[in-house]
Amino acid sequence: MNDERDPASRDHLGGSGSPPETEESGEDAKGFSRRSFLKGAGVAVSAGVIVTESLLETARAAAETKAVGPGAVPITLKINGKELSLQVEPRVTLLDALRDHLDMTGAKKVCDRGTCGSCTVLMDGKAVYSCCVLAIAAQHSEITTIEGLAAEGQLSPVSAAFVEHDAQQCGFCTPGFVMAVTAYLKQHPHPTYEEVTHGLGGNLCRCGTYMGVREAALDAAKRLSAGRA
Repeated sequence: MNDERDPASRDHLGGSGSPPETEESGEDAKGFSRRSFLKGAGVAVSAGVIVTESLLETARAAAETKAVGPGAVPITLKINGKELSLQVEPRVTLLDALRDHLDMTGAKKVCDRGTCGSCTVLMDGKAVYSCCVLAIAAQHSEITTIEGLAAEGQLSPVSAAFVEHDAQQCGFCTPGFVMAVTAYLKQHPHPTYEEVTHGLGGNLCRCGTYMGVREAALDAAKRLSAGRA
């Protein structure tokens, strides 16, 4: 039986649906060809290489760096003004190095996922989650833990304000909050209550002592401005 439907109908039903192409160029009726597509793709790739040349240089430099591990390697960390030598595997975090290798347990290991802020320490004056920093990568930074905020047997202005305002319950989040407040007040010495609330959003307290923490932060700001502990 002859199919009397027009070519357009047959094409729509799965026949010769593509526009005719020439054998030489593969060009369709609309002037588009596989060859022109590949040429365009080649130009795009070339442009990408030009744009990312600096990234390639960085990658080459990294490739030339001598690999370390997987076993323990010697590193030196400058913590609370002292250079401390230890041996750790390259995968060991700064938090685990502090707690398990240097017996500095002020920073708490709670979520271990960079979420709660209980492990906060200062690196070059900035608050960081020590569970998210490799110890080997922290070698050239000035690290401050809660143990180094004040002389032994004394309290820093921030710690004293936390005691005064009863800004702790179970205590697991407290060291991280103290370090976060310390770093925050260095950048914002005269914050409002709303600014403190926003600025400490990276630390969590499961006991819900947020009001005490915020009042402690405001009091610590006054103590630091007045130059008293």
